[in-house]
Amino acid sequence: MTYQDKNALKLSHEYIKAHLNKEDIAVDATMGRGRDTLLLCSLAKEVYAFDIQKEALNSTRQLLDEHNITNARLILDSHHNLKSYVENAKCVVFNFGFLPGGDHTIFSHSDTSIKAIEEALSIIPLDGFISICSYYGGDTGFEERDALLEYLSKLDSKKYTVMLHSFYNRPNCPPLFIVIEKNH
Repeated sequence: MTYQDKNALKLSHEYIKAHLNKEDIAVDATMGRGRDTLLLCSLAKEVYAFDIQKEALNSTRQLLDEHNITNARLILDSHHNLKSYVENAKCVVFNFGFLPGGDHTIFSHSDTSIKAIEEALSIIPLDGFISICSYYGGDTGFEERDALLEYLSKLDSKKYTVMLHSFYNRPNCPPLFIVIEKNH
């Protein structure tokens, strides 16, 4: 296997496919245009998807309707409130940045993103995982990326394994793929 034709999103999807099954509950903490929600719905029993933008919810609903998907609950709320809706999930997926094709003045911020990761860590079981794609380019994404990496570097290595995948020699701030596994 080579990584020439890979990117953070493809790596995330490969990881999710290898670790999620039809008995699991999953969370798309940043639904965006719904592509991760659609993937999770094809793999899991039930999916909760969050976004703060009505445009994201509408796009996702349309995509799911086109595929006759009925096992998703779309929630118009911030990812840092996910624990108010979900008690447990095998997998939580984040794409930090802004809505593709949307208003670039609305984007994720480190304070709420880190709070959301903390909430996600508290609802995943042993052997559960969090998948993160960090789209850090632009005016504000570097601050979020740096705060996120600092936070993740301090997670207890006895409880969590954090893996960072970077296409280090690619131009234009290639997204990072991060996996957090809850250790047995």
